[in-house]
Amino acid sequence: MKTIKVLIAAAAALLIAAPATAAWPEKPIRLIVPWAPGGSTDILGRVAADKLRQSLGQPVVVENRPGASGNVGSDMVAKAAPDGYTILFGSMSTHAMNAALMTTMTFDGVKDFSPLAMVAFVTNTMVIHPSVPAKTVPEFIAYLKANPGKVAYASAGAGSTNHLSAVLFEKMAGVQMLHVPYRGGAPAVVDTVAGQTQLLFSAGTQTLPHVNSDRLRLIGVTESKRSGLLPNVPTVAETLPGYEMAVWYGAFGPAGMPADLVTRLNAEINKAMMLPDVKQRMADIGVEVVNISAAEFGKVLAADADKWGRLIREMGIKGE
Repeated sequence: MKTIKVLIAAAAALLIAAPATAAWPEKPIRLIVPWAPGGSTDILGRVAADKLRQSLGQPVVVENRPGASGNVGSDMVAKAAPDGYTILFGSMSTHAMNAALMTTMTFDGVKDFSPLAMVAFVTNTMVIHPSVPAKTVPEFIAYLKANPGKVAYASAGAGSTNHLSAVLFEKMAGVQMLHVPYRGGAPAVVDTVAGQTQLLFSAGTQTLPHVNSDRLRLIGVTESKRSGLLPNVPTVAETLPGYEMAVWYGAFGPAGMPADLVTRLNAEINKAMMLPDVKQRMADIGVEVVNISAAEFGKVLAADADKWGRLIREMGIKGE
């Protein structure tokens, strides 16, 4: 009898010590996209949801919750239970920039989330109108220095990645340009193609069709290394060492998620995004998928929040 009691006690102890998330998932998972349907984040979220449903054996339901530059949907996840049943597919702007751009925030983009996986980078391009007599970044800088304040660049609004790319470029190159903000990326592209503005930093999904038709000239990409999708295009950093605007998308959960669940979700999301059909679909829209650990993603998030927060405050930029 004593032996039986000992065995029962040992078994109970093992059950108590087992991770609480061992049975996860036991019910449907909500995947929140804090932007309207159809954008890059939405496409990524829906592709991932489909693959996760197949691998996890549970429905993964995408919910679009746009508003306040991504803050509405992000706030929902920040306040959700950290049990792995509510996941956010967010962006660099929401988690590393909004806190510095906006006067009121209901969450902290770093502290109130568990970084799960850096999903992908969008190839961010530097394009100029063909009327500008420059074909490289050094030539363009020389032209700007000879014509201070005469070249206009377009953006999707104050504090957008288009805007911050140009602000950082001005600062590091020691040049002056005129900022022309638009209400969205599409009209910024249209006016640059028309020559109303001469420079645009924007996702390749928006610029490359115009580059291919010779209506815009591609002179650089803004990541720290050359894009695997555009290997012959130099980085801006090859002219301005240290320049970088790497526009990423990532998966997040609420703060306080168990470590084993974070590890599991990181593995599942990375596996889904690295599937050959997913990689090809993303490459077709100018997006490069990423495969790093949750801890590495957390370091990138903290570093970018510090970098862009300091630049935004230093330049006195306010969101619209």
